[in-house]
Amino acid sequence: MADSNVGAASGAYGIEGGGRRSGRAATVAAAGVLAMATLAVGCGPQDPGADALRQPSARATTAPPAPSPTDDGRGATGGATHVPAATTPPASPSAPPPPTEPVTTPPPTPSSPAPSTAPTPRVLLRAGSEGAQVRELQARLRQIGHFGRTPTGYYGTVTAEAVRSFQVKRGTEATGSTDAVTWRKLLAMTRTPTADELDPPTERPVAKPDKRCLTGRVLCISKESRTLAWMIDGRVVSAMDVRFGSEYTPTREGEFPVYWKSRDHVSTLYDTPMPYALFFSGGQAVHYSADFAANGYGGASHGCVNVRDKAKVAALFDQVKNGDKVVIYW
Repeated sequence: MADSNVGAASGAYGIEGGGRRSGRAATVAAAGVLAMATLAVGCGPQDPGADALRQPSARATTAPPAPSPTDDGRGATGGATHVPAATTPPASPSAPPPPTEPVTTPPPTPSSPAPSTAPTPRVLLRAGSEGAQVRELQARLRQIGHFGRTPTGYYGTVTAEAVRSFQVKRGTEATGSTDAVTWRKLLAMTRTPTADELDPPTERPVAKPDKRCLTGRVLCISKESRTLAWMIDGRVVSAMDVRFGSEYTPTREGEFPVYWKSRDHVSTLYDTPMPYALFFSGGQAVHYSADFAANGYGGASHGCVNVRDKAKVAALFDQVKNGDKVVIYW
């Protein structure tokens, strides 16, 4: 539109009286082009602040300059003379300024407290941590009723929730991670755990062994008590908590030989780690389960016998030999 308007203005005002350019027509054409340029510049979003800066603070106080001999007024040639429009005279410089209201200073407001510069407590243990200090943490939490299971040495969701419960009750930030402040509070409220508290045999009493477990080297596994007893000639060498498969992937019952040991095994079917795996029937094995350590009996295996105490199953892995018996019974 801007280009077509400029062309229309040239056609309407550019030629006058058989090719003679009129001075008035040239001025009008220039004014039209200027107007179109102004429209082209001003068609975008407006900036009120910029407009305010462009507006004069008062009307002009001096008369416009006299027309030159070449402008459209032709004052020097005796023709029509341009008469400027009347302007409002400026206010008298000696007139007093308008009255203003007294300026009052608002009362000072109390400043906001400075942000705390106390350092964040150092985190000692968090979800995923493993080892003796995690086992001690769990045993101490169990002493004061915040951890209802036997220590496993694995910091999973159950341990994180127990820590969070302790932090809420003691008025510290409930992160679920054990920082230096939380650890100091826990040490002050508990005693050093005993060996049985740190490493209890099982959560439930070990079941009476099946008669097949009384001779030889046997992994004697009870579904009723959910325990595994490593037995040699009828004597219990070690015991640990275990869990089994669900009703859709049940753990087989019966007597089997250990036929393959795989220390760092990863399931090719489920793409999950199976550390310290002792295979006894097809793809079923006794092995450590981080999920069991973290979530307890809330879950199930895909048919394997899960152990949640990593230290115990690691020691078991080193002692068991291919050909040793596995007995699974109710």
